[in-house]
Amino acid sequence: MAGPSPGPRKILAPSPEAGHRTATSSRRGFLWRLRDKQCRLGLFEIDPGHELHRLTCMMQAGLWAATQVSIDHPPTGSPTQEDFSEVMTQVHEEGFELGTLAGPAFARLRRSLGLVEEDYQAALGPGGPYLQFLSTSKSKASFFLSHDQRFFLKTQQRQEVQVLLAHLPRYVQHLERHPHSLLARLLGVHSLRVAQGKKKYFIIMQSVFYPTGRISERYDIKGCEVSRWVEPAPEGSPLVLVLKDLNFQGKTINLGSQRSWLLRQIELDTTFLRELNVLDYSLLMAFQRLHDDERGQGSSLIFCTARSMHGVQSPEDPGAQNRRLLPDSPNALHILDGPEQRYFLGLVDLSTVYGLRKRLEHLWKTLRYPGRSFSTVSPACYARRLCQWVETHTE
Repeated sequence: MAGPSPGPRKILAPSPEAGHRTATSSRRGFLWRLRDKQCRLGLFEIDPGHELHRLTCMMQAGLWAATQVSIDHPPTGSPTQEDFSEVMTQVHEEGFELGTLAGPAFARLRRSLGLVEEDYQAALGPGGPYLQFLSTSKSKASFFLSHDQRFFLKTQQRQEVQVLLAHLPRYVQHLERHPHSLLARLLGVHSLRVAQGKKKYFIIMQSVFYPTGRISERYDIKGCEVSRWVEPAPEGSPLVLVLKDLNFQGKTINLGSQRSWLLRQIELDTTFLRELNVLDYSLLMAFQRLHDDERGQGSSLIFCTARSMHGVQSPEDPGAQNRRLLPDSPNALHILDGPEQRYFLGLVDLSTVYGLRKRLEHLWKTLRYPGRSFSTVSPACYARRLCQWVETHTE
């Protein structure tokens, strides 16, 4: 990770109380009514006595203050190298520090996506409790959603954060060249230190599975078979799990005329990740059956490229950028409508580099699983295999 320039800033953070009103009793009642539905999705409000509750409360207060800086001092002019290397640390009276890494670069990216900073601040600030997401992932990361389920937060190792920040300029450039890319939209990278303890890092991105209300199935696809089965929830269980490759056997994605767009975009995005020497990313997918009045490309679709990437100029024509008609709905960049189903699609987990450790893991798995496909392969093989999976499972 490049060192900060012109140097780290450490400032006293403003209090969220200055701009935040405590939730009313009607809002609390609304959140309580949502609890049963959230539990069915594997989402849970964190017990106030659990250590994660204190952690998320500090994250909320810290993010409110950090976003206030970009509201009061929005980046202007052309992007600079310093935008990608700045580190700002805010000291909070509650006894913790929140670091904002590459803050101006992410503020520009959020603006290009049409996100309003005040809305971003309200969703991630103390306006409602974060929801803990119970993942089927093998990683030791913690996963949270904002109270409106629009934004996804994930704890990261320091090395993963270094990779993300090193790749950030090229990531932004890729999104400018291909504004309808399926890469997850990374919105912020932060660190949190309590007292003199060890720093914890976390990222914020748009949730691929939003809005969640009518989603019926969720999958995490890597294009391989080893450790790619999740035992489904028992019949009658209210819990909805994110399933994996082997659970998808015998199923297809019916995209109709949108299939050619998806195949091309997957090729563009995986080629980019291959050039970054990245592997082990996932294609997240979810299904939602369309209502009769939502089918077809009538009033439900508008050409909204300008809205999706407001303020970004590109010398390439729309054909080269692989633009498409976006649905007139929230989270349009991750939504693709087929004849009968709405599909939520996004590429996530973009920070695993094929270094010495992964090369050794590849050799070990080759001996351990002869004749079987597993996730730890070269970036070129990984990209090619995922493209083949999408081509095989779409029509």
